[in-house]
Amino acid sequence: MKTYIFLLIQLLLTSTGSLFAQRLVIGTYTNNNQSKGIYVYDFDSKTGQARQVSVAEAGNPSYLCISDDNQFVYSVNEGNEGKISSFTYNKTSGTLTLLNRQPNNGSAPCYVSIDKTGKWLFAGNYGNGSLTIHPVLTDGAVGNLQQFIKHSGSSINKARQETPHVHCTYVGVDNKHVFVPDLGLDKVVVYPFNAATGMLDTVGKSAIDVKPGGGPRHIVFTKSGKFAYLVEEMSGSVDVISKVAGNYKIIQTANHLPAGPEGAGADIHLSPDEKFLYVSQRSNSTIQIFKVNSKSGRITFITEQSTMGNFPRNFIIHPSGKFLLAANQKSDDITIFKRDTRTGLLTYTNERIKVDAPVCLKWIARSE
Repeated sequence: MKTYIFLLIQLLLTSTGSLFAQRLVIGTYTNNNQSKGIYVYDFDSKTGQARQVSVAEAGNPSYLCISDDNQFVYSVNEGNEGKISSFTYNKTSGTLTLLNRQPNNGSAPCYVSIDKTGKWLFAGNYGNGSLTIHPVLTDGAVGNLQQFIKHSGSSINKARQETPHVHCTYVGVDNKHVFVPDLGLDKVVVYPFNAATGMLDTVGKSAIDVKPGGGPRHIVFTKSGKFAYLVEEMSGSVDVISKVAGNYKIIQTANHLPAGPEGAGADIHLSPDEKFLYVSQRSNSTIQIFKVNSKSGRITFITEQSTMGNFPRNFIIHPSGKFLLAANQKSDDITIFKRDTRTGLLTYTNERIKVDAPVCLKWIARSE
């Protein structure tokens, strides 16, 4: 019996170690700074320390997504003539190798995502207010453009919302819808998606309306798909969205920025247990922490934590839930925080990764 228990414990430890054996993949801006492209770091989930493993040269790979099998990394190439790039990933060496690069008919692509089948890539183009779909080929490369959708319209802030600005292409948990926050329209456009054809239904689309001038940016759903959380870039507000009878409705809007700074909300994530919500605010370089009511979906503000850097864009929580890393674009670093899984609070570890203009963080598996 003792031998059985010992073997069971060893198996659990091995499984847990494998689950948390992650590398950090960093997307950056390469214009007007010293960054070379996409960086890969080993991350020690016990100490919170990181060590550079490799770098793949790329132009403005400002947003990334990882295939479910951890074999491929996809990036936007943010520029006037947008492109999407595919890289193979070596789990042993931690190196990325460019497979191919495809134009996507967009301007300033700022978000890329992959559907649950791994067969379709979605990209959001901030510059010309469009979104695109590419097939993923059998070798992991990006295929020719499948569908191009251009938004039209504007909102009340004529300095920033004179035209559409697609900021995110979030694939729903059921893989049957794609949610597209558009900063310029003050809407989250909801497109039905057919994974068999790789097409979005532009006729059957609907929209979640945001308060004018808010500027929706990033959205995240609970695993059940019942609740979603949206950060507004221009106001810095956080919206709680509830799904009722197939329709989506904002049930709460929270804004806890101090008086004075104009909102600059950036990224939003739930903790692995979905008990806490985190939001990065660039206007005062903080991570806001909210408690989540699992029954109602509503949130309660707990506190804000300085990122110990300047202008946090993307941030990420380790799969163990024990660390949060914040990408500070203007201070050229990624700051590392311990996370209390019981209280949700963050403690700075005094560890930071020096990388020029980091803007996107993703986890990818490594060989043990």
